[in-house]
Amino acid sequence: MTPKKQLFVVAFALFSLFFGAGNLILPPQLGFRSGEFWWSVALGFCLSAVLIPILGILAHARLQGTMYDFAKKVSPTFSLFYCYLVYVISIGLPSPRTASVTHEMGVSPLFGSSPLLTSAVYFTLVFLFVMNRSKILDIIGKLMTPAIILILFCIIGIAVFSMDFDLGGSEFHHPFSHGILEGYQTFDAIGSVVVGGVIIISINLKNAKADYAVKRTLIAKAGWLAGLGLFLIYTGLILTGSLMQGEFLPDIGRTALLSGIGLKTMGNTANLFLGVLVSLACFTTAVGIVAGTADFVKGRFNDSQKAYTITAVLGCALGVLMGRFNVDYIIAVAIPALMFIYPITIVLIFLNVLPEKWVSKKVFRSTVTMTILFSIPDFLSSLGFIAPLQSVKNWIPLSGFHMGWVLPALITFVGANVILNPFSFSDNNKSHKQ
Repeated sequence: MTPKKQLFVVAFALFSLFFGAGNLILPPQLGFRSGEFWWSVALGFCLSAVLIPILGILAHARLQGTMYDFAKKVSPTFSLFYCYLVYVISIGLPSPRTASVTHEMGVSPLFGSSPLLTSAVYFTLVFLFVMNRSKILDIIGKLMTPAIILILFCIIGIAVFSMDFDLGGSEFHHPFSHGILEGYQTFDAIGSVVVGGVIIISINLKNAKADYAVKRTLIAKAGWLAGLGLFLIYTGLILTGSLMQGEFLPDIGRTALLSGIGLKTMGNTANLFLGVLVSLACFTTAVGIVAGTADFVKGRFNDSQKAYTITAVLGCALGVLMGRFNVDYIIAVAIPALMFIYPITIVLIFLNVLPEKWVSKKVFRSTVTMTILFSIPDFLSSLGFIAPLQSVKNWIPLSGFHMGWVLPALITFVGANVILNPFSFSDNNKSHKQ
């Protein structure tokens, strides 16, 4: 395989990792509600849904390890707790959301069945595939992603070149920060930490003879190429949503809006085809999440098949319970969990990307600890405890944007390097003088 072909193969693998069908329902409504400020919300969304996940892959390329290695510098106990928390959130929120998206886009328009029946059948099939792994999912995934991309580019192209750029006002007071927070709902930063290691191992197996620097360069170039593809699709969908502002009712749901846009731009047949493709893509995502969680628990219990089976059963049962709710409800329920876990994940990604001399164990511990402390007000506010915390949040910079953890984490990182690890900066200054 030529280097150029290999680059595109790796880039497509990374693109497929992040291009979850559930993510497609988020950008159109962002644009629909942001109107003339679609570009601002697009920048925020792509920051948390594209740039940070790609940095997560680059961090894995540097670590050459697993999710456990991401946080072990804080402490082994913390890293284990972080792993369990991420997997619980994954099987409790994004996995059931795939069933809800499938019902609203692929099942309900065709059969009109109840959401509970859909989620029950859906996760029964998920369980069967998890217990009897097959390459058919990989084959389907490779065929579905290009087909969905083709349809999306057609939708975006028709909307952009056929509609007037008569954009309305924005519902958001802070479009940029709202875009960042909506990007949390893609779960892609978490995805880069959870399965990024699997991608890296696969690349290493196929390039066993290449040295570390060559493989790291390949992953970096492929990562940025995949990020460019995600940026174009997400930005195009946000712009398309903003152009449709006057075409639908203001309170239209996310899946209904995506279906409506598909219907207006490509007609009923293509829209039904998109619904089926999205449903199949959601199914492969759910199988991956449940199987990945079961694999992790199995590994913690001495490769016990019983632990794998019990985890798969519990994951699918939770999927049935949560999957019967509509997509917008699951997204709303996810906000508190994301307000807590995402800041930690983002900080861990950045710390693992930075040069080793700046990220000692003490720097890791102090920065992550401060991130957790200053994430608590946003977490509690998302649960409804707003009034008691308002006086505290008024003193925290950026807390009005639900990002009160950012400056404390940055200041702690710099301070920890100066106080706890002064040689990193002094050595750096000496190298510049020489």
